[in-house]
Amino acid sequence: MSSSRSQVYTNAGVNIEAGNDLVSQIKSIVATTHTKGVMCNIGSFGGLFRPEIAGMEDPILVASTDGVGTKLKLAFEFNKHDTVGIDLVAMSVNDILVQGAKPLFFLDYYACSKLDVAKAKNVIEGIAEGCRQSSCALLGGETAEMPGMYDEEDYDLAGFCVGIVDNKGLVDGSEIKSGDVIIGIQSSGVHSNGYSLVRKIFAQSGAKKDDIFPGTKKTFAEVLLEPTIIYVECLKDIMEKIAIKGMVHVTGGGFYDNIPRVLPDDVKAVINFGSWDIPPVFAWLKEQGNLSWPEMLQIFNSGIGYILVIDKGQAQTVLDMLHKTNMKAWQIGSIAPKTSEDKEAVQVNF
Repeated sequence: MSSSRSQVYTNAGVNIEAGNDLVSQIKSIVATTHTKGVMCNIGSFGGLFRPEIAGMEDPILVASTDGVGTKLKLAFEFNKHDTVGIDLVAMSVNDILVQGAKPLFFLDYYACSKLDVAKAKNVIEGIAEGCRQSSCALLGGETAEMPGMYDEEDYDLAGFCVGIVDNKGLVDGSEIKSGDVIIGIQSSGVHSNGYSLVRKIFAQSGAKKDDIFPGTKKTFAEVLLEPTIIYVECLKDIMEKIAIKGMVHVTGGGFYDNIPRVLPDDVKAVINFGSWDIPPVFAWLKEQGNLSWPEMLQIFNSGIGYILVIDKGQAQTVLDMLHKTNMKAWQIGSIAPKTSEDKEAVQVNF
């Protein structure tokens, strides 16, 4: 592109040349995520993908969109941008996984006031890593430079994932019954929810980003920006071999708001608090924020990032399969009949 033609737009605060430079730098990164269905390279007006539906009797597309939220504010504060892209992919991919879907492709939206090519490339490298972890193609995206919309050093992220599941393999919770067991799979930390409170507690604590986080060998920056676990690979074999009745991605709203989303009206989830390992970050947040454990379970995942509901007789098999993937998991509760006296669908025994 002629620099003279684009100069008037550059004078208004939008650097077209920087945008083109970013695209050229990330082409090889994006290519590392391509799967068999990808039919185009980045730069097209729309991404093309041919899904493999052989063997599926009734294929259903499942889609989700999400962002990273105010966790980005800590990325700005700590000047660490290589992991939030993983978070972005995880939030959408884990959501469609809940319904038994295999992720097909992902698209990202990166918006900023002034494009910093090195910073944006760092973020997109994280997005590509998240896509590789979920065997999902980064099919395309959008970089929007909007002077005056954001503070100059800030950016925002959104992501969009599409997956596919055969109707007979759809997981919707409708078969959950009393006596089923609840398997909790570890989180890596706070994941990507509750960061408005995390940032407030961190600011009030007086801690610095390079201080060692209590109970760990990592810094505050590393612990608070630890990326969300993507559960695709650890659940791949289980979803093929085990009849999973319900799955939950524990996000905003914690246990109390997310578990009921998959439960039939006539049952409740009974959770045995203390049946899983709670990472140090949650003990620190509880103490520094003067919170109770019920409050913690309402806001944070508190160590359980993903939940399975299965038949009781398959519990040990599933736990063994998860442990073979180096994923910690525990039987954290069970399904019980819901009575007229039950005001909530989740009962936590402290």
